[in-house]
Amino acid sequence: MSNIAHAETAEISSAETFSGKTVSIRVSPNSYFSALFLVTFFSALLIYLEYDWSAALLFVTAWIVLPFCLWTDKITFDGKRLLREGILPRFWATVNNSRIRLRVSDIEQVETQALRALKRGGNVFYRYRTSIQGKGLRIAFASGGEDYRQMIRRLFAVLPENVLDNRSLELRDYLSEPKETLTKAQFAKIPSDDVLEDTLKGMFKQKHLKSREISEAEEEKADYLRQLANELRLSGYFLQALEAFRRALILKPKDAWLLFEFARCLYSYAGAERDVRYERRAVAALRLSEKRAGGDGELLARLGESYFQFGDWRRAQKAFQKSQEFKEENFRSVRGLAEIALREGKIAHVIHHFSAAFRFADTKALRRWTNGEAEYFSRLNSDEEYMDLEISRINLLETLKRSKKTALRIAFFGFPAILIGIILLETLIANIGWAISSIALIVWGGLFLSQNVLAERIPFELLDEDEE
Repeated sequence: MSNIAHAETAEISSAETFSGKTVSIRVSPNSYFSALFLVTFFSALLIYLEYDWSAALLFVTAWIVLPFCLWTDKITFDGKRLLREGILPRFWATVNNSRIRLRVSDIEQVETQALRALKRGGNVFYRYRTSIQGKGLRIAFASGGEDYRQMIRRLFAVLPENVLDNRSLELRDYLSEPKETLTKAQFAKIPSDDVLEDTLKGMFKQKHLKSREISEAEEEKADYLRQLANELRLSGYFLQALEAFRRALILKPKDAWLLFEFARCLYSYAGAERDVRYERRAVAALRLSEKRAGGDGELLARLGESYFQFGDWRRAQKAFQKSQEFKEENFRSVRGLAEIALREGKIAHVIHHFSAAFRFADTKALRRWTNGEAEYFSRLNSDEEYMDLEISRINLLETLKRSKKTALRIAFFGFPAILIGIILLETLIANIGWAISSIALIVWGGLFLSQNVLAERIPFELLDEDEE
């Protein structure tokens, strides 16, 4: 059940969303940096081969055009639709006859990944990457400043909860500016991570607290500490977040939602520290939350997703099934059961669960997505030829991913030979280095393009046309 803090956050976010102001965020520059790296390398190769003018033309053109394209390449949201702007996206959409706009009502899935960027003491600085999918279009953007926070607040506030995954829901409710969060922690008298690092073990040695009646002021304090703990967690201040959770649990030791969020925080800390003991304690906290969830079908579904994320499929399945007992038309639990069945290779169960999810979907976009998934797996189950083609595509895709990494390693392996050959004036060594790196980078580029092509499922229509 959502608490007061959740409601207030959603209310503020909704007001900001419909204020009429357009927000924008630049796309991740990784692809542009890769292109600049390739251009710079082959420009150097042309200089080595004494094609100086060609090298200069290629280098200057690329370093003017690509940064300008990067500067214009951004994603905007006006409250109703997402738009991918920029020279290259518009050009590619024209050539490929593809979409660059996605209405809010057409969004089918939102997934957010947390990538560890930097670890300093007990603090971990994360980079979040959010991927939005709908009607065959995928739009992705990454964190890096206030523009990401504004985009999350405005966009996620108008999306149905069933579209958002666990981490996206957490970002919607608790994402904040790190400096402001630390200021709140100071006002709440939460010690720094240096002080808390020595007291973390004592946190788990405390005796179980009995539930008691608390005053209205203590209730508000517990809710505030819960909000603060989650903000600290998403900002990467795990030790301070755990301390805030500890204080909140003293006031509300049997709050199932509080235990659930504490468990996710502890599991993230365990992953950062690579400590199996804390992972086990996090799973134990999840089980305690499940025990105290009662008939809260929403929490049980979220618990199932967390078990699934932690790799405990058996517990995840039980949580999803228990969620259905209390809330029969639970889209998240049925979708979770479909994912577990897919992991176990039970295609017939996958079809059944996605068909049920189609009936429980509360938006047109979710009905379209679940219907598409049900049709896809039905075709796999009934058409051996299509299944063979899809298995071949997936296997080839995995091979391309591995080969791409190998090609890049080989390319870097040739760089020392190039430098040694140039410095020592050993032409043979330099030529070998240039040949190895050039061929490897060309292969890497080809594999990259092939991977993008094979990422899409094979359309049913292609087989139907061949049969005709």
